Amino acid sequence: MTPSGRGLVVFAAGVAMWIAARLLGSPALEVVGFGLTCLPFLAAAYVRMGKQQVALRRRLSEGRVQPGTRVTVTIDVENRSGGPTSFLLVEDRLPPALGRPARLVVSGVQRHAVEHVSYTILPQSRGRFRLGPLSVDVSDPFALTRQRIEFDLRDELLVIPEVEDLLGASDPSSGPSFGAMRARHLFRTGEEYYTMRAYQEGDDLRRIHWPSVARTGDIMIRQDESSRRSSGLVFLDTRASALGQAHTPAFERAISVGATLGVLLAQRGFGLRLATADAAPAPVSEERFLDALAGISHASTRSIGTALVHLRAGASADTTLIYVAPPPVPTELPSLIRAGAGYGPKLAVLVYPMDPTALPPERLAQMEGRATQGRLALTRSGWDCIVLSPSMRLKERWHAPKEHRLARSV
Repeated sequence: MTPSGRGLVVFAAGVAMWIAARLLGSPALEVVGFGLTCLPFLAAAYVRMGKQQVALRRRLSEGRVQPGTRVTVTIDVENRSGGPTSFLLVEDRLPPALGRPARLVVSGVQRHAVEHVSYTILPQSRGRFRLGPLSVDVSDPFALTRQRIEFDLRDELLVIPEVEDLLGASDPSSGPSFGAMRARHLFRTGEEYYTMRAYQEGDDLRRIHWPSVARTGDIMIRQDESSRRSSGLVFLDTRASALGQAHTPAFERAISVGATLGVLLAQRGFGLRLATADAAPAPVSEERFLDALAGISHASTRSIGTALVHLRAGASADTTLIYVAPPPVPTELPSLIRAGAGYGPKLAVLVYPMDPTALPPERLAQMEGRATQGRLALTRSGWDCIVLSPSMRLKERWHAPKEHRLARSV
């Protein structure tokens, strides 16, 4: 039980009035001063004896969102005592990334009734955020004292990386069909079928293999087993020495690119695997893939050699490789090309670790030369290659028919 700011003012005013009354010899004023001095204590006794029983519950409009999505948090305030509550101040503590603690005022709740108060948060970056605990300040009718009640209620808000829509309409000036061509190349194993089987009632008639029908006289269905045979491996170079630390522009752009392409693979029926600079490839579902990317951070390791060994060991002709990293240094290129040799379709998305427009001419020329050398070497080895700056979205380059000098196109 603590006095509020108003309670301290009333107490101080009562003491001052009592002293003034004693000096002036005014018994009436002395009684008023004594009454004001005692009022905060009487209010504290009222709150303590009232034994107000309040229960709180928190509800999120969505528990899993992308950055920039507004989330409404509703708090249910239930009065379980036999009489109405007085003035209530509800406080919900938030992580610093989501802003300052939310403070909500409830004027009063009737007995055995529930009041609903809400506020909104707008997460701007991916991550796992813990909301809570909750607390409520119970006050007297004059708001002279307050009693804080803590509720250890915590909820998790999962902000997954931004996932771009690569299948939407492209910019007509960049070639409307090139994005579809790139997708067909990337997912070409998903267009194949593995074997045939006899028709069963309920099968899709579009899957009938007419040449087999003409040859055998039996209705045969194409047995599409691409979901079992084909998989996609998304590799993210999470080294702090490569793309910087977590939540820097280049690192977050790489995470968004990996999330976008991984979701695209999953939606095409591919099994997903995820690998990073310090973690070997591991199978994941689409949901677990995005959940893992929501909490991923930078790695302290400086060499990518071990990661490339893991990539090479998991190579398969039925696996599509997505490689998201900064432009490789010349000494890394031979190992990277050897690691990708055993895969089917291969796509490298090279993200500049810094915005080219912020670099001096010498650094810009060095970075452009490194990106050009890496892109040409990978393209000659059968890779598709896209180069991005930290501020550029993948969709802007997905439909582009050829790569231009990046610094001149931003």
